[in-house]
Amino acid sequence: MTEEPITVEFTRDQALVLSDWLYRAMHQSDVLDDLLKTDRAVWSPIYAISGALETTLAEVFMPNYDERLKAARQRVLVDMYGSAEETAS
Repeated sequence: MTEEPITVEFTRDQALVLSDWLYRAMHQSDVLDDLLKTDRAVWSPIYAISGALETTLAEVFMPNYDERLKAARQRVLVDMYGSAEETAS
């Protein structure tokens, strides 16, 4: 069976928010530890997504990264929930 690539598209804001979450989950917390211990094959796609995001997003290297991330998070929440509040459902 030939492996056909799958393309996933994100808005720039979604990509920035996901990139930050993946970085924190992979490097600064135990969020993924238990899940990844039971299925080590998941690391391959996680690294692929994380690497693609990091090489695409110049924002992660900008001095005002925190401000950009905060603004992106707010826009993503408004797009999804109509509000930038974290507790929106």
